[in-house]
Amino acid sequence: MTVVLAGIGADSTNLGALGPLYDDGRFEYVPIPEKTRKTSETATLGSWTLRYDDRAAADLTTRIEPQPIRNGVDSVSGAALAEWPLHRDPNFEALTYGEHRSNGYVSRLRSLEPGDIVGFYAGLRRPEGDRAHRYLIGYVTVDSVAVITPEMCETDREAILAANPENAHVKRARERDGELYRQDKPVVIVAGREPGGLFDRYPIRLSEYYVKPGNVQAQYYLREEIETEWNVRAGGQNMLFKPAYRCELSSEAFRNLVGPRTDRTPADAMDDSSASTQPDSGR
Repeated sequence: MTVVLAGIGADSTNLGALGPLYDDGRFEYVPIPEKTRKTSETATLGSWTLRYDDRAAADLTTRIEPQPIRNGVDSVSGAALAEWPLHRDPNFEALTYGEHRSNGYVSRLRSLEPGDIVGFYAGLRRPEGDRAHRYLIGYVTVDSVAVITPEMCETDREAILAANPENAHVKRARERDGELYRQDKPVVIVAGREPGGLFDRYPIRLSEYYVKPGNVQAQYYLREEIETEWNVRAGGQNMLFKPAYRCELSSEAFRNLVGPRTDRTPADAMDDSSASTQPDSGR
């Protein structure tokens, strides 16, 4: 059995902001902005309201710079910011997740089998400006995995798209005559099942921030206790660019380690009291 940990959500490179982590353990999941307006996704930066605040995702930033591969757009701000669509990936309500990143993501996700787990981590920041960290915020149990490849015939591609209508990559393709946003890369689509979803509070901190021996500057690294207890076997230690981690861990063992999805307690955060309170680095 395998667990893959995937880095997701808004950060300084796409939204210019991180989701808030409140003092009572509650937190916000904020999807990244879409790279293009061409999507059937109806959720926008202005309509995505925070779970525990009266603000919307658009209120967390003043400008975004979508990064399309062609036909680029300038930065988006002002009234257009609230209307910009979100890349809702993962979709925790529909339990679907898609990925085309090649730095370990596609290869590790496509090898998953029914009953395996995809855990999702995101950068969160406390309101007082303490250092941001990477936190596990939820997971899905794998029901099936489909891979769309550049050489796949139209019939097979269409069958996968039709079977995953709520997936963010599919919603983009629907507005592009069935073409994927990155036609030169394989896209893995994970259809999830229960148990799974977003934690209600007390996410689990995965990162540490320190100067490694022989280095000059501090960096984010995977916590040693997480690496050991979760039996991490691929992904490395540096967490700066949201690596995909592969854990040799059964789904039952994973669920026992992370605790329930709802009605979580401080103990489920796996001793987050040691998180650094140095000034925020901006990531």
